[in-house]
Amino acid sequence: MTLSLYIVRKFLVGFVLVLTGFGGILMLLDLVEEMHRGSATITFAQAAGLAALNTPDGLYRILPLMTIIATLILFLGLARTSELVVIRAAGRSALRCLAPPAMTAGAIGIVGVAVMNPIVAATTDAYQSLQSHYSQGGSENVMSITGQAMWLRQGGAEGQTVIRADQSSADGTELRNASFLSFDAQGQPVTRVEAGAAELGDGRWTLTDAKIWHFDQGGIPEAQATTAAHLTLPSDLTRSQIRDSFGAPAEVPIWQLPAFIDRLQKAGFSAREHRVWLQMELALPLMLVGMVLIGAGFTMRHTRFGKTGLMVLFALISGFALFFLRNFAQALGSSGQIPVMLAAWGPPLVAVLLSLGLLLHLEDG
Repeated sequence: MTLSLYIVRKFLVGFVLVLTGFGGILMLLDLVEEMHRGSATITFAQAAGLAALNTPDGLYRILPLMTIIATLILFLGLARTSELVVIRAAGRSALRCLAPPAMTAGAIGIVGVAVMNPIVAATTDAYQSLQSHYSQGGSENVMSITGQAMWLRQGGAEGQTVIRADQSSADGTELRNASFLSFDAQGQPVTRVEAGAAELGDGRWTLTDAKIWHFDQGGIPEAQATTAAHLTLPSDLTRSQIRDSFGAPAEVPIWQLPAFIDRLQKAGFSAREHRVWLQMELALPLMLVGMVLIGAGFTMRHTRFGKTGLMVLFALISGFALFFLRNFAQALGSSGQIPVMLAAWGPPLVAVLLSLGLLLHLEDG
């Protein structure tokens, strides 16, 4: 037990050092980027605030890479001081030595998913809001998904139109049971249109089976209401604007993600990208364990055997390869090329199994 706690302590110290180092580097890079991007509109303090809000997202994304570097620091230190030799001489196997850092990495992954993920989602949302505010020209979301319907917003300074629909196509350009409520520049309602179906084209909505109420003509709107089999309304919305209004799945806290996915599906949208992200977040602890095993597989050897630098290079190459394989699998899963579970759980399972095979071959083979 004492030995396990000793190994865990050394691993955590290495991890904190790596986390601090990368945090400082990312903070500095973000600060320079924000100053360069908004040099004419923001102050140094505002740029520093934006960089501080954006840094947690960068750290969270490279958590697996920081884990493998902390593993290399741990086992290279144990090998350099011959502590691994003493541990083996005491009858402790290599796999038993690996259990404490591997379990610690898994615990870090669980804490990251449960705690850091919501923090990153909040800081990312705050970062985008502040950046949009400072730039005075940032775009806002035009879409909102609730449990009952989908909402869109279009228009500008001359007036706004709020659109509600019971169902939508996957890209938000075809609506069912849609309602269009238009307001003037003072926020007063002008017209209301109810349509059985609506389709977004180039600069216009094409409505089918529409009923129109006018609120700016005086009298009783219901008595003056008209109907039309087909009706067109101007629109400044585009397919890309609607798609981009979803935002990245990482911007939704993991505790709210299942309900968000359910609302997307009920509204008729594809939630595949969000489902892939959810499963990848759940697989993150296993991914970190795989990184520990990869790092240990190349460095759990005495330094007198030589080629330490080459082994470290192999470990880093393997870690980066797994990191990019994970991102590649995410892209394939989001596009529907491979199943969601395979995209999320395949890379960490491959990492764990291959690294365990390497360790068993080197230590007991």
